[in-house]
Amino acid sequence: MPRISHIAIAAVLVVSTLVVGIGKPSRTVAWHDAHFENVLGTSMEIKLMAASDYAAESAETAAMNEIKRLNRILSGYDKDSEFSRWAATQQQCVRVSPELMEVLRLWDFWRNDSGGALNPAAEAVTRVWKQAQADGRMPTDAEMAAAAHAAGRTQWRLEASAGTATHLSATPLMLNSFTKSYIVDRAASVALRTPGVSGVVLNIGGDLAVRGQASDRIDVANPMSDAENAAPMAVLNIKDKAVATSGNYRRGFDIGGRHYSHIVDPRTGRTADDIIGATVVARNAVDAGALATAFCVLSPQQSSRLAATVPGSEYLLVAKDGTRFASAGWSSLLVAQAAAPRKATTPAGTASLWNSAYELTVNVEIPQTQGFGARRPYVAVWIEDNYRYPVRTLAVLYEKARWLNELRAWYRDDRLRALSEGTEILNSVTSATRSPGKYSFKWDGQDNSGKLVKAGKYTVMVEAAREHGGYNLVRKEMNFDGEPAEMQVPADGELGVVAFDYHKAAH
Repeated sequence: MPRISHIAIAAVLVVSTLVVGIGKPSRTVAWHDAHFENVLGTSMEIKLMAASDYAAESAETAAMNEIKRLNRILSGYDKDSEFSRWAATQQQCVRVSPELMEVLRLWDFWRNDSGGALNPAAEAVTRVWKQAQADGRMPTDAEMAAAAHAAGRTQWRLEASAGTATHLSATPLMLNSFTKSYIVDRAASVALRTPGVSGVVLNIGGDLAVRGQASDRIDVANPMSDAENAAPMAVLNIKDKAVATSGNYRRGFDIGGRHYSHIVDPRTGRTADDIIGATVVARNAVDAGALATAFCVLSPQQSSRLAATVPGSEYLLVAKDGTRFASAGWSSLLVAQAAAPRKATTPAGTASLWNSAYELTVNVEIPQTQGFGARRPYVAVWIEDNYRYPVRTLAVLYEKARWLNELRAWYRDDRLRALSEGTEILNSVTSATRSPGKYSFKWDGQDNSGKLVKAGKYTVMVEAAREHGGYNLVRKEMNFDGEPAEMQVPADGELGVVAFDYHKAAH
C-alpha cells in the first residue's frame, strides 16, 4: 500500500526574517507563531513562513478547520463522529468517507507490518487496565488474556472499490497512534496551500510535520527529565520530513505505587514498559507516528528490522534503564550542541547553600474552559529572593513580542527581562503527548549565571495573561532547606491549579 506523506513540528517564539528563493530574493517573509490548547486532546503549535499577518492568520484558520473536519470523521472520543457511529454498528455494510476508508486501510497495513504490535483493538486491553486502576488492583492474567484474544480477531472488512466498511465484532476500537499524524499532515498541507504562505511547521502533541520551504530545529525531550525547561537529549535539523515521539512518561496507569505505560501490547494484554521513549524521523508522518508507537511495544532488535522496511526512517529509543538505541543514520540528523553545563553540586561543609540533591517542580495548568483550539495565554515563571530581586527565570511562553507587556509583573522589571534572555523555547519540541494545558518547569537551585543560591526562603512567581483578556499572578513563598515540601494554589481565571513540589531529584 502506498504510504501517505506527512510532516510535523512545534514552536514557541521566533522573531526573525527569512529570504525565500535562490539567487536574487523574490520577496521577504517572516515567521509567524501561534499556540493553541485542547486540540485533539493535547496542545498545538503552528509556525508559518508567510508574507503577511493576513496570510498567516488565513493559514491558521485553514489548518484548524481541517483538523476539526477530520476530528469529526476519525475521533473515537466524540460519540457523534463518523468513526464512532460506524463502530457502533455490527455486521452492517456501511458506505464511509474516503478519509475513514484511508485510515482503516492504513491500520490494516500497519497491523500486518508490525506483527500485531499496532492494533486499533488495543482499546480492549486499555479498558482492562483502566478498570483495574479504578479498582486499585492489578488486572488478572485471565483479564489480560481475554482482552488480547478479543484484540486478535478480525475487526472489519473493507470493500475499497465500493467505499464500504463492515464492522465485524463487538471489540472496542480506537484510532489512536498514527491517526493524529495523519491529521497533522493533512492540516499542514492545507495551510501550505494558502496564498502568501511558503513554509509550515505544525506540531500537535509532539507529532510534527515540516512542509514547503520551512526547516526547523527540533528538540527531542528527554523521557527521564521532560520539564519544559529541561535540556533536550538531542537537537535535530529537519526539512521536509516528519517527526513523532511516543513514550510512557506523561501518561499511564498508577497501581500499587508503580507506574505502568499507557501503551499496551495488544498481543499479550500487558503494558509496554521496557522502552520509555521512541523518536522517529521519516519522510511521511504516518510512518513516523506508526513506528514511534510500535517501537515502544517491540524489542530494539525487532524495531531495527521493522525500520529497515521504511526507507529514509531513523530513530532513537530509550530503555527504562537509560540505555539508548539509535539507527545508523540518526547522527546525520543531529545539530552540534555546546557541551551541557555541569550540574552545580553543594561542596562539603557549605550547608548554607542550596542542597543540590533537591529540585523544585512547578506544575502549571491552563483551564480548558474556552473549548477546542483556544489560544494559549502568555506565561512567565521565575524565582525572587527575599528582597524581591529576580534570581532565576524558568521560562517565558509567548507568541508576539509586542504583547509581552501584558505580563505586567514580569515586564515592568528590566532586571527580570534581562535575566530572561535565552529562556524562550525557540525550537520545536517532539515529546510524548501531553494533556492539554499542562506544563511542568524545574528549578535546580541555580541562579541565571549557573551558581547555586543560598538555602532559605524564595518566592516562586507564576504569571499568566491572555491577549486583551484575563490576568492572574501567583506568588508562593517556599523554604528550600533540604526538607521536602508540597504546596498548591487553587485554580483562578487564566490559571488552573498551580502545584509546587520541592523534592529529591531523580539521578
